[in-house]
Amino acid sequence: MTPADYRIESSHPIQHPWLPVREAQQHFVSDRALAVTMAAKSTTLPSGKEIRVVHVPTGEVVFRKPAAPRTEWSDEV
Repeated sequence: MTPADYRIESSHPIQHPWLPVREAQQHFVSDRALAVTMAAKSTTLPSGKEIRVVHVPTGEVVFRKPAAPRTEWSDEV
């Protein structure tokens, strides 16, 4: 495996204390479990946006942390 086997990505800057570059929109990781764990524990700036883990050689999305639902679209009062 190469260092770029998995990409953690978002259309917004990703924040996590263990990521090497803060507020970048993508990070490359060699281990699938580590990439999924990092994505699951990360947030975006602004918060609540989608974060994905992509297997770089195939382009397959192997994990998706969906965007948080917007409260103004909720039926609850």
